[in-house]
Amino acid sequence: MANIVVLGAGLVGGVMAKDLAKQHDVTSVDISQKNLDQLGGINTICADISDTKTLQKIISDFDLVVGAVPGFMGYKMMKDVIEAVKNIVDISFYPEDPFGLDEIAKEKGVVAVMDCGVAPGMGNIILGHHNLNMKVIDYECLVGGLPEKREWPYEYQAVFSPIDVIEEYVRPARFVKDSKMIIKEALSDTEIIDFEEIGPLESWNSDGLRTLIDTMPHIPNMIEKTLRYPGCVEYLKVLRESGFFSYDEIEVKGQKIRPIDVTSKLLFPKWEMKEGDKDFTVMRIIIKGKENGNDTIYRYDLLDRFQNNTISMARTTGFTCTAVANLVLNGDYNRKGISPPEYLGEHLTFVKKYLEDRSVFYKVKKY
Repeated sequence: MANIVVLGAGLVGGVMAKDLAKQHDVTSVDISQKNLDQLGGINTICADISDTKTLQKIISDFDLVVGAVPGFMGYKMMKDVIEAVKNIVDISFYPEDPFGLDEIAKEKGVVAVMDCGVAPGMGNIILGHHNLNMKVIDYECLVGGLPEKREWPYEYQAVFSPIDVIEEYVRPARFVKDSKMIIKEALSDTEIIDFEEIGPLESWNSDGLRTLIDTMPHIPNMIEKTLRYPGCVEYLKVLRESGFFSYDEIEVKGQKIRPIDVTSKLLFPKWEMKEGDKDFTVMRIIIKGKENGNDTIYRYDLLDRFQNNTISMARTTGFTCTAVANLVLNGDYNRKGISPPEYLGEHLTFVKKYLEDRSVFYKVKKY
């Protein structure tokens, strides 16, 4: 039994804390006492961990740090943890280059696994596994988390920080085609794709490949696209092109404000999951290549729904992270430095079984 601290007690961080508490001593840290009050039976600390000294003092006596803070805090938080010589497994989706922390993590002898959610996260682990066993030529990941009940206008609910969600709508999307990196604006190349048990969903380019562009340069074709209910993209494009997602300050009645802050404040109540709301997570991964000299296709399908009073996106994201946390704690994964999840390909069987034990199932077909 290890002593673990989970930084962030939002919808995903809270689920991770509860899962880890089944096997370990867990303390959850958050600036919101309201969030912490939802974690009955778990040790809690209400604190502002954006302050380096506060954070490093809190984590000093723990065996492992699990990160679940908003993306805008993620890079600094991970840097502070590494400098405190603590191993960390993290889900924060921050915009900075994580390999900027690789040298210091190696110098400190720290294991630091980042982007360890569903996508990026499990998708990377799956690709990492097949990269070890075949010549991969094509990787496509389609993924989305959606409410079961469609409500106009956005037909969407967020389990993450609203600014993190909006970032996905403005950050340029990178993908690889014919061994060349292509950059397009987010929300581009929309297409309708039909999913069994769900129906048609709209896909669009997002910047989900992340580290794969650097760690898998030998794969000639890679793309990730986000899934939403049809029609959602048009609303988002209108807001973006009208400046509502801008970080540049404007002056209103003598006050300087960032449009993104106002937009987040307005949209969060509409996107917030309320009691009784249910969601589902859908992901389809197709990997094509040569295996033992033969043309081979692997297809992974995930359709996970709200269950056990736990939202699906928190389950699929959080349990991937807690699976890897146990690998690090047990010493089964001990690579020093920054580790994107594709480095854990050899541990796919363990992670998949861990998820199945928690009723998260990836169906696999080989063609």
